[in-house]
Amino acid sequence: MSQDNEYLPPKVWKWEKASGGEFANINRPIAGPTHDKPLPMGKHPLQLYSLATPNGVKVTIMLEELLARGHAGAEYDAWPIRIGEGEQFGSGFVEVNPNSKIPALRDHSTTPPTRVFESGSILLYLAEKFGEFLPRDHAGRSETLNWLFWQMGSAPYLGGGFGHFYAYAPTKIEYAIDRFAMEAKRQLDVLDRRLAESRYLGGDDYTIADIANWAWYGQLALDRVYDAGEFLQVQEYEHVQRWAREIDARPAVKRGRMVNRTFGPLEQQLHERHDASDFETNTQDKR
Repeated sequence: MSQDNEYLPPKVWKWEKASGGEFANINRPIAGPTHDKPLPMGKHPLQLYSLATPNGVKVTIMLEELLARGHAGAEYDAWPIRIGEGEQFGSGFVEVNPNSKIPALRDHSTTPPTRVFESGSILLYLAEKFGEFLPRDHAGRSETLNWLFWQMGSAPYLGGGFGHFYAYAPTKIEYAIDRFAMEAKRQLDVLDRRLAESRYLGGDDYTIADIANWAWYGQLALDRVYDAGEFLQVQEYEHVQRWAREIDARPAVKRGRMVNRTFGPLEQQLHERHDASDFETNTQDKR
């Protein structure tokens, strides 16, 4: 690229035009609500406001896994937040998550109700609340949290970096795609090396570290994210592939992927969830 065509940043950046490609209509440099809209409230103590993005499915998978282990207290109401329409900027949602990002959870079993936002925080909150999917021994807990927080720090480079420039940016920028494709493959290699020595990320047991990482990297390995499987040659990461397929086969994972899903094949969508029987009803409605 010649110097004449390069962008020269001004001394002071100003928001003078929409930016963000496909998501330009919801991107802005300020926080806070744009409109008044209370959140709906269902019959269960746990109220989830989310969408079936990778960050969103972490929480619905976790809740379905807890229910599969017999924790009736993990029953929840799930309400879709259509981020493409800016519903995350409603006053009720901003009250639960001032960062206006999904997922967000409110636990009404406490007085006053506890708000929990950021997907990693929600996974940890639920693991501690129900005593599941987080080892109790110091070493196992530490290793699990290592990989949970590794995902929280690494996935923005996959989503906001590679995913944005490869799939959503209005123009294809070779430097940006190369930069973040390299990082995405490096991250896959980090996981592959770990999974070569361990069945799951935290050790021998399936934990919140696997749930968090599978939502991004497992689905990437299964070519469900950004249509980038061939581009990134995800089949090369054999241990990630083994791990991704094993988790994908879990019934709770299959259910969790459906909740608050408003896109894709109809049989894989469940726009709202208020009871376990919703899955059966959903399947019957779409036959």
